Amino acid sequence: MSWNPTQSPECPNTAGALETLIVPRARDIGGFDVRRALPSPNRQMVGPFIFFDQMGPAEFITDGGIDVRPHPHIGLGTVTYLYQGEFEHRDSIGTHQMIYPGEVNWMTAGRGVTHSERTSEETRAKRNKLFGIQTWIALPEDKEDIAPDFEHHKEAALPVITDTGVTARLILGDAYGETSPVTMHSETFYADVVLAAGASFPLPDNHEDRGIYVTEGSIEVAGDTFPAGRMMVFRPGDAISAKAGPQGARLMVLGGATMNEKRYIWWNFVSSSKDKIEEAKEAWMAADWENGPFQLPPDDNAEHIPITPEYARTTPKG
Repeated sequence: MSWNPTQSPECPNTAGALETLIVPRARDIGGFDVRRALPSPNRQMVGPFIFFDQMGPAEFITDGGIDVRPHPHIGLGTVTYLYQGEFEHRDSIGTHQMIYPGEVNWMTAGRGVTHSERTSEETRAKRNKLFGIQTWIALPEDKEDIAPDFEHHKEAALPVITDTGVTARLILGDAYGETSPVTMHSETFYADVVLAAGASFPLPDNHEDRGIYVTEGSIEVAGDTFPAGRMMVFRPGDAISAKAGPQGARLMVLGGATMNEKRYIWWNFVSSSKDKIEEAKEAWMAADWENGPFQLPPDDNAEHIPITPEYARTTPKG
C-alpha cells in the first residue's frame, strides 16, 4: 500500500514494563478507514517493522473496492495479511497474485520495485468486505540494494501454535519453537493470535523488541486494559503475558532484533541514505519506464500514483 502522510499517532505517557503506548488515528482513504501505528512520534520501529497499518474493517456495496495504483518502494519489504476480503497484487517483476485471509504476501523491494493492489473484478460484482494489516519491514543496510523479489504462502504453510483458548499463526520469523517459511533478512517474529475470553498468551522471550497490536476485543497486561486499536511496545527482557477480556481478543504480535542503523522514510521509500531516497524520488518523477530504474507492472501500466510538486519539496524523516 502507498503511504500518504497523515496525522501522527498519539503516544500517551507510560510506566512499568510498557515502554510506548501508541494510539493510531483513523483516516478515510476512500470508502474505508486506515489506522497507522508505525511510524509514531515516540517510536519509529519495533524490531525491523517501520510501518504498520490496519485496513478496515470495511464493507463495499456492488462495484466497490480498493484501487491502489502502481507505486514504488525501495529499501523495505511489504507484508500483506488479511482477516477478510482479498487483494489482487501485480508488480514490476511480473507477479500477479491473489491473496485471501490467512495467507501472506511478502514483497522485497530492495533496490526498487513497483506494485499495485486492487479488488478483483469478480469481487467488485458483489457486496464485499475488507479487513487486514499491512506492514513494512526495513531491510538491513547490506540488503537494501538486493534484487526485488516476491513470495506468496498459503494459510496451510504457516505454522500454528495452539494452547487452551489460544490459536497463533506464525506469519514471519521464528517464535515458540516454530519458524515461518517466509524468507527473512533479519531477526523477526510476527504472528496472528486469537484468544478466547480469559485466555492468556506470553510474548516470546527470544527477541529484544516486542510489541502487541489489538485488532479486536481487549487485553489486560500487568493490570492495565487495552482496547482494540492500541499498540503496546514493551521494555526488553521483561516477561510479558496478555490476557483476553470478556469478549476475547485478536492480536498481532511483532518484533525482532533492534535495528541500530538509522532509517529515513519518505513516501514509500525507506533507506539508511537520504541520497538514495532523493535518487528514487527523482527517478519516479521522471517516469522513464523504459530506461529508468522503475518499471510499471506489465499488466497494470495505464496509470500510476504521482508525486505532487508540494510533496516533492518535503524531506525524509528519520
